Amino acid sequence: MFTDYAKILIKSGDGGNGAMTFRREKYVAAGGPDGGDGGRGGSIYFTVDPDVNTLIDFRFKKKFKAQNGENGSGNHCYGKSGEDLYIKVPLGTIVKDAKTEKVIVDLSKKGQTELVLQGGKGGKGNAHFATSTRQAPRFAQDGEKGIEKEIILELKLLADVGLIGYPNVGKSTFLSKVTSAKPKIANYHFTTIIPNLGVVKTEYADSFVIADIPGIIEGASQGVGLGLQFLRHIERTRLLLHFIDVSGSEQRSPKEDFYKINEELKKYSEKLSKRKQIIVANKIDSAQDEKLYKELEEVAQKEKMEIFKISAVTR
Repeated sequence: MFTDYAKILIKSGDGGNGAMTFRREKYVAAGGPDGGDGGRGGSIYFTVDPDVNTLIDFRFKKKFKAQNGENGSGNHCYGKSGEDLYIKVPLGTIVKDAKTEKVIVDLSKKGQTELVLQGGKGGKGNAHFATSTRQAPRFAQDGEKGIEKEIILELKLLADVGLIGYPNVGKSTFLSKVTSAKPKIANYHFTTIIPNLGVVKTEYADSFVIADIPGIIEGASQGVGLGLQFLRHIERTRLLLHFIDVSGSEQRSPKEDFYKINEELKKYSEKLSKRKQIIVANKIDSAQDEKLYKELEEVAQKEKMEIFKISAVTR
């Protein structure tokens, strides 16, 4: 199952307490303080795992805690530091503070590892507090408590090209023809309910990634349907292919479709609305009225965009 959103609770480890002890060997008169320091609490890191491509693991485990540091002991023995916790996430994951929704870290590079919560410092043993006037301090310092934070994990796919458009306009069919991806294809709305990725290999042996985004509808930028979940996956793309059905089978105006989808992009993100876009007039093989394509061609000229007429089904 593809999961691109999770809310979890993380807590770094508590620091160990310093020890309050004194030397008590048989032949040492008036032995001084020898309490050791407590160990540092474990920190929490997030790291990119190339073998993971979904946040589904976080649906079943919601709490993550790093190890506490051990307490210090006598004879100046320091407590052992707690082990750091490394949480593996897919490439393209954003870590946000659940209260403020502020981005803590953006894991968009291969091999990236970032510290998110620092472990608590270990407390000092009473040996640290001995002075010429206070030779037998009967106190030690407690370790710092770890930090607890509720965070949101959001996965934004990393793709070069994003396919956008209303449901059932042929995006998945196109993806299946130009890549080896095998998305679910059927003649009804919202056949695609999760983003699909495919790799296009060119004749020059280079390649690029296409993301087939589930159909966007009017009101998507306000969260209608699963609009917000779908829209975030095209934020990182460099180019948008805007698929529009010119067959007339849906009884909709291609011109209106174009402007409605672009209005949703603008409401969601001004930056996204200015992303380079190419219009793809699909289902040209079954077009019932040539006026629909002509209408869309005029829109392309007005908006200074390239337009291509294709039939994904017949290649």
